Amino acid sequence: MADLELELADVRRYRSDAAESTVQGIVKHYGIALANPQGDSALVAASDDAERDRVREKLLKGKLACSGTDAELDAHIDAVLTAMAGDNRKRRVTATYLLAERLDKLSVFG
Repeated sequence: MADLELELADVRRYRSDAAESTVQGIVKHYGIALANPQGDSALVAASDDAERDRVREKLLKGKLACSGTDAELDAHIDAVLTAMAGDNRKRRVTATYLLAERLDKLSVFG
């Protein structure tokens, strides 16, 4: 299982007031995919179009039940990834938190 302390610390680099329970909900959502904190599944490949498509389809449309055109949802993904541009290894939990916050969907995770 993922290291909640690691994930919470990374999210709090962007949002110092991030609720531990929300981050824990995101970690729980991803489950075993976060078992290796430095593995590919724990990170978002910002330059990979297939990865962006997965984030849009599985996270935004699926888990967060967002509506809007693909272009509108992609704009949200791009904005978050741009905000994280200083990180060479963008953590999936942090990107998810920032996307959910941006779309007013943090309650989905607790």
